Amino acid sequence: MTHKLVAENLRDRPLRTFLSILLIGVPVTLILSLVGLSQGMLDESARRARGIGADVLVRPPGSSALSLTGAPLPEELAARLEEEPHVAQAMGALNFSISGFTYIAGVNIQDFNRMSGGFIFLEGGPFQSPNDIIIDDYYARQHQLHAGGTISLLNRNWRVAGVVEPGKLSHLILLLDVLQELTGSRGRVTQIFLKLDDPANAPRVIASLRRLLPGYPIYSMEEFTSLFTVSNVPGLQTFIDVLSAIGVVIGFIVIWLSMHMAVSHRTREIGILKSLGASQWYIAGVVVAEALVLGVAGVIVGIALSFGARWLIHILVPASLTMAIAVEWWPIVALITLGGVLLGALYPGIAAARQDAVAALSYE
Repeated sequence: MTHKLVAENLRDRPLRTFLSILLIGVPVTLILSLVGLSQGMLDESARRARGIGADVLVRPPGSSALSLTGAPLPEELAARLEEEPHVAQAMGALNFSISGFTYIAGVNIQDFNRMSGGFIFLEGGPFQSPNDIIIDDYYARQHQLHAGGTISLLNRNWRVAGVVEPGKLSHLILLLDVLQELTGSRGRVTQIFLKLDDPANAPRVIASLRRLLPGYPIYSMEEFTSLFTVSNVPGLQTFIDVLSAIGVVIGFIVIWLSMHMAVSHRTREIGILKSLGASQWYIAGVVVAEALVLGVAGVIVGIALSFGARWLIHILVPASLTMAIAVEWWPIVALITLGGVLLGALYPGIAAARQDAVAALSYE
């Protein structure tokens, strides 16, 4: 009986039902999109780091594990580290930020090809002159560029030598000496990648390098990429928590208004139920059940909209933002939303249960 009554109540006013579900789904989408963007950007950075093919990473003292630009290391340090036992190759790389999420990487292309196996070209080919730049497919699609085209960066025009598969280094790659010259970093690099004769020797090599270079952050690539988590980004977890709280408040307000209007519009209906012997608990239960149905539907719609958000981001700005589908957050956001829904339905439910049957039946 309760299920049928709830279904009829929702079907009786389809516009209110649709808007309630949509307004509950929007904060769900916002939370999932924020978490998905955080995870997607970090996963993409980790994937690009792994794509270099190195086993050990050496970074300058005091550097952040997740972001680093500039050129604090002498380039000759790479040659020195290549002399260490079990180090088969050492390669310095230079990072230079051009926007919040995009940076240019400078590498010696021969060293990079030897370490990573080289780029996979979708269009064009390798560097032909110092005025060439290589871009990945994400950047090419976002900026509608092709091999042979021209791009303006760092106050210069560059010829796009090739478009490559994403997943190695950065969206934009220049020759190391060219980027060093442009950024006033001649002879210096941002970090040094080491390829070992056997990845199993990484702990031994790291221990030796930490004695050689005290104060330098030195990681295995497995350890380094494991640092790319939301909890390691200062303030990001707090931001997500705040947004989740806002989602609860929005869900509370939407359900409160929706249920309050539903109770107001069904005064005579509630009076009839009470005159037929329906208890206060039954009346309140109907209101709460209706709110839960709206909440569950809102969560489902919010999850569906998060897929749409990811599709739009991938189509419109693939080089600027990367969004993952945070499946593990689905039960979390469902609990958050349904908690807000229950809170929002409590007062209207109690108000409906306390209505006087005679007064309700005489309501016009």
